[in-house]
Amino acid sequence: MSIMTLNQDNLNQILTPTGVTLVEFGAPWCPPCKALLPILDELDQELGSNVSIIKINVDDSPESSSQYQIMSLPTVMIFKDGVPQDKLVGLRPKSVYLEKMKQHIS
Repeated sequence: MSIMTLNQDNLNQILTPTGVTLVEFGAPWCPPCKALLPILDELDQELGSNVSIIKINVDDSPESSSQYQIMSLPTVMIFKDGVPQDKLVGLRPKSVYLEKMKQHIS
């Protein structure tokens, strides 16, 4: 599966189906967000069809940022069946994201 870049108009449509979704709230000008992109690519390759990975540009989607109370970048939220499960603020090692995702994959 490939990483999708969405905006506030289509985020809720993607989160409603069943399954596990990782949503990265970031911005192109944010250095830690840029450092997170290769980690997300690796997670996408390792977890494959078990999860969806979505990127949201907070500058283009202020309503989504407000709805999920995004205060720092990057913020990664993990949803299961459209319901928020975990929120990780700041850049973390790949192992942290991988462990959190595995906790929610059935």
